[in-house]
Amino acid sequence: MDKQKIGSIISTDLTIENADILRDFYREVIGWGVEEMPMKDEDGTYADYVMKDSEGNWAAGVCHSRGSNKGLPPQWIVYINVADIAASMNKCTELGGTVLRESRLADGTLQYALIQDPQGAVLAITKA
Repeated sequence: MDKQKIGSIISTDLTIENADILRDFYREVIGWGVEEMPMKDEDGTYADYVMKDSEGNWAAGVCHSRGSNKGLPPQWIVYINVADIAASMNKCTELGGTVLRESRLADGTLQYALIQDPQGAVLAITKA
């Protein structure tokens, strides 16, 4: 699968209170490998987890509900590649959806936006 194509799923992340427990759950149930990703918030340092497939490639993220992930719903969120994040955000609201959150890089560039469709489903849009 070409993850660079518009409309392709780039990644999936799960954000929950205790990522350590679910990291082990998915490692055992799915067979994923695990790599720690160092993180930091106002309360200190911690690790989120990059879950790896059998060839060592990024398969998913299992993250603590801390830092920039605080307040995200406890569900698997897919990140889908779009041509223009801002234009897709505008089209989302125009069509009855909601932009729940946007994330920007230090230079102000949009990194991703978490959106909710008119029926309530949540996903993220990003530019690969």
